[in-house]
Amino acid sequence: MASDLCDRCSRLIRDFAARLRRVWEEFKYKLEEVFGELLQCTCFGNAPERRMAQEFSSLQLMCDDGTQVFNQRSLQALNRLAASQNADLQMSAAIYYLHISHHLKSPLPDAFLEPITALLLSPDLDVQKTTSFALVNLLVKKNVCKEFVIETGMLVPLLELFQSGDPMAQCHSCACVAMLASSESNRDSILVDGVMPLLALAKSYDPAVQLNAAWALLHLTHSDWSTRALCQAGGIPVLVLLLQSSRSEVQFYSCTALCNIAAVQEHHPKLLSVGGHYLSKSLLTLMSSSVEKNAAQACRCLQTLSKNVRVQEHLMELNCVLPLKSLLKTSNTVWMQTALKLLCTLTAHPPNCDLLMSEGLLREVGQLLHHSSSNSALISQSCELIADLCGACMDEQAVTESLCLSGLLRGLESPSLSDETLLRVTLCLRHLMSWEGLRTTLSTSVSPEQVWRLVQLSGQTRNPELSYNSAAIIHTFELTEGFLQLLRPHYSAVSKYLFLFLKRKDVQFQQLGIAAIAKLKNDRDFLTAVTDGDLEARLSHRHAETEETRRLP
Repeated sequence: MASDLCDRCSRLIRDFAARLRRVWEEFKYKLEEVFGELLQCTCFGNAPERRMAQEFSSLQLMCDDGTQVFNQRSLQALNRLAASQNADLQMSAAIYYLHISHHLKSPLPDAFLEPITALLLSPDLDVQKTTSFALVNLLVKKNVCKEFVIETGMLVPLLELFQSGDPMAQCHSCACVAMLASSESNRDSILVDGVMPLLALAKSYDPAVQLNAAWALLHLTHSDWSTRALCQAGGIPVLVLLLQSSRSEVQFYSCTALCNIAAVQEHHPKLLSVGGHYLSKSLLTLMSSSVEKNAAQACRCLQTLSKNVRVQEHLMELNCVLPLKSLLKTSNTVWMQTALKLLCTLTAHPPNCDLLMSEGLLREVGQLLHHSSSNSALISQSCELIADLCGACMDEQAVTESLCLSGLLRGLESPSLSDETLLRVTLCLRHLMSWEGLRTTLSTSVSPEQVWRLVQLSGQTRNPELSYNSAAIIHTFELTEGFLQLLRPHYSAVSKYLFLFLKRKDVQFQQLGIAAIAKLKNDRDFLTAVTDGDLEARLSHRHAETEETRRLP
């Protein structure tokens, strides 16, 4: 989920604030000069405007001197300026709020929010724009409480600014609503009157307005009930259209919102009813974006939707493999996992596997295993992918050329992999070693370190299934002289886990132990290494039990 502001938006606001400060310094001197002349003029006499001008001038001086201005006197002055019928005086209060919004480093007292509400209700659009921009700054810097902003009644004038037709007013007010919508307790209020205006603004031709509208709509997808209300209001077609925006941030916000909507199964019919597979086409186009976070988010959305077989078929028709292979080559492991999840969803449907194999997907997975041999999530997903592809397409040459075998063996050596991941690796290796050609390849390519790791895993007792798989791999290898040279230094450890296998009540372990011993007896060095007699005694005991079982009527 998106935070209040992404890095780029934060940087843009900081740059704008710096420019505004420079403009403010120039404007401040002119403002002081104007008010100085006004105060000298007799036409004001003792009119309220003169008193308010004096009050603003004193406020400005207090602020410039760094004096604490949040007192009763300054509050009264701001209230009078904001309630004035004079647009210039209202603007002076709005500019004052804009000034403190750039410099304030502590929370704004709640009482000082009331003049902001009055300024937002001003009939002067420039006053409203200046005030709404000050409010944006205060919300961004968390100087004001979002919930209290709603309580003071600011939402109504902010939503009314949507209809102003002025892009700057729309941009500022929409940014305010977006930040207010990030608070869950505010969404009820925004949903009542704000959904339709936000959807209208999302269609704006102004990029900044469109961006803030998309940001606000994203916040409305952060809970089930607000998501349902947005969908009922016709939000899905608008969000799908925003995927075509020329701004990458708009694409990201709309795609993330669609991901949140797709996470709820009940919305899938509406998502997939957007004419002519338009959504899947748009997401696939976005998945080819040079902006990797957008490509990954589009992939995530497609992965959720691809549980539907019709969506899978359409993705395969549109050749989704190329952008997925690109995501596998990124440096971001989360994005790589997203691509692997979608690929696993596709390979779980056997008719897709032929095309995926022909596109060289195994080569990409093999390279990924070599570069990410310590990442449990990536390796687990890679094993699932290899098992699905090889289960549907018996292509030994493709597996051999893909470096998947050596990648899986390298994964065994990583000390950071979880037992669950190691179990997936050993299961995958066992499956591949059922093919004679691959078994021969592995027997000649396995390293001393990998053999020792398999022996270690066979002897561990915390995970019996992992122990069984590891031992099964060892005893599936062809006992060539080269492989025996790697195994002989570990015969003592081998005999220990075989002894444990024979002691277990699980027949599967017993059978593996008996078969392994029978195979290893052909090597004299094994007989020499096993001298304590315990293994032979246990083996004889098992043979006797087997014979007795055979004689039972």
